[in-house]
Amino acid sequence: MIFGVLKDIKEGENRVICTPMEVRSIVADGHTVLAQSGCGGGSGFPDEKYMEAGAQIVDSAEEMYGRCDMLAKVKEFEQCEWPLIRRDQIVLGCIHPAGHPEEVDALLASGCVAFTAEDCHRYGSPNCEAAGKQGALFGLESMLSINGGKGKYVGGFAGAPGMNVLILGGGVVGQGALSVLFALGANVTVMDINVGVLRALSDKYQARINTMFCNRETIASVLPQTDMVVNCVKWPKQRKDFLIDKEMLKLMEPGSVLVDISNDDPGAIESSHETHHDNPRYVVNGVVHYCVSNIPGAVAHSTSVSYAAEMLPFIQSLLNRGVAETCARDGYWRRSLTCYKGYLTHEETSGIQGKPWIRPEDILGISERPLDSAPPATTTRSDNFIRLGRG
Repeated sequence: MIFGVLKDIKEGENRVICTPMEVRSIVADGHTVLAQSGCGGGSGFPDEKYMEAGAQIVDSAEEMYGRCDMLAKVKEFEQCEWPLIRRDQIVLGCIHPAGHPEEVDALLASGCVAFTAEDCHRYGSPNCEAAGKQGALFGLESMLSINGGKGKYVGGFAGAPGMNVLILGGGVVGQGALSVLFALGANVTVMDINVGVLRALSDKYQARINTMFCNRETIASVLPQTDMVVNCVKWPKQRKDFLIDKEMLKLMEPGSVLVDISNDDPGAIESSHETHHDNPRYVVNGVVHYCVSNIPGAVAHSTSVSYAAEMLPFIQSLLNRGVAETCARDGYWRRSLTCYKGYLTHEETSGIQGKPWIRPEDILGISERPLDSAPPATTTRSDNFIRLGRG
């Protein structure tokens, strides 16, 4: 097969889905690899390194889409790419389909086979860890007086106390933020809805962090003493309420910071809207907001190395075994199948957008086989099923 490494064109995005290391592995499997010129430049991997690994360098997106059987990138497929996607072509990226109805419509209309990468990770994406760790650092940068913050130092100085930080969500993102902030001396409180998560974190940090159940009331009780909030909660898209609304921001001191790493739209923070690295902050009710949606892109080399290595087995399986066998062998890969030749196969997208869907195992004809299991990617459910006719 011909596999293509696309150059990501989202604003501020410098990561790449495959480094030259992964290209070597794919070429060794007997496949042809095309790398779009400049695809790895922002991550520190020049075209020459891809050529040394066995890739052919292609200048235009048009040629990439025209020649490749499968294409992969880090982020969503932009509007200018939609007309280029061909029927039966396999495309892989962080599509975030439930929140991008126009992109989903374009993928369905193309007749391609689309996988959304954010749903394929059995142990959590390296990008989530990177977002938590680097997001915490951007929050500390936002706390500086020169950036509009109240000017507190994270761990304090002799005679001056450090920061009180509230982390919402104790998953991979929240744990990444916690590891950085705890190491730098912050007084950290972690909130989650899972007592097991809270107990495990308390044990890991030898009870030197605070843990609380997460709801609006508990959040409101600590906001007056909180210098920085780091939101790591993946908020169900069908919910119309908020964990923190604009009025609650008034409980915080002016110059406090809110880092919305999750950055869902709509999400858990009413006042959040997407920003970019070139203009990352804004102020609502005196609170400095940092809401960049692709935080890992700021540490593009490290995240590309980690993410590409984690994605390689999935890409190799699709190239070597095909879509059906790949989806049968791994439930996490199966649940990431989003569109299949004109059919929607993503439950959350069906539930949010009201589009009918079909289970991946049904459209692929593997439902009678022993299948690797995986939990649903989100809590959104849909019984708006497509019924295939029996000929």
